Amino acid sequence: MSVRILALVGSLRAGSHNRQLAEAAVKHAPEGVEIELYEGLAEVPFYNEDLDNEAALPATAARLREAAGSADGFLLFSPEYNGTIPAVLKNAIDWLSRPYGAGAFTGKPVAVVGTAFGQFGGVWAQDETRKAAGIAGATVLEDAKLSIPGSVVRFAETHPADDAEVVAGLTEVLGQLTTHAGSAAA
Repeated sequence: MSVRILALVGSLRAGSHNRQLAEAAVKHAPEGVEIELYEGLAEVPFYNEDLDNEAALPATAARLREAAGSADGFLLFSPEYNGTIPAVLKNAIDWLSRPYGAGAFTGKPVAVVGTAFGQFGGVWAQDETRKAAGIAGATVLEDAKLSIPGSVVRFAETHPADDAEVVAGLTEVLGQLTTHAGSAAA
């Protein structure tokens, strides 16, 4: 049985180091694990309860929910914007938290990782992401963490997929996530 993980990246920038980190996760996924790098978060409108009904639901939000609904677990990549979670990632969490008590995150494992320019690698934003995902109903894997500081310098000439320390950290997080997602899927 294959385990399906949906990866959501909180940076829209074409050269985003968090996107590169997500690409590294896809490349180094354990055998039997499919990681889908979700495309299209920029097109999902800000959550608005007036739109969250059968008659008005935006197609982009429906597509996000569909992809999330078929996932066994989630891997969220959060850079740090002004000390907190990027709006695009928070918006995805908001859409996936509904309907209340039965959203796509409910009961599914979530791991949060990321990289940022600062000396702490975006830990504040990643902590906020864990908090939001947990409130949205996810089973947050508090010990599955990877915060990589100094992204601009560290990844100036090396893709995260080619950085042995990053790959080792990702492998550890993916192992924990896979174990929990496989249990949830069974």
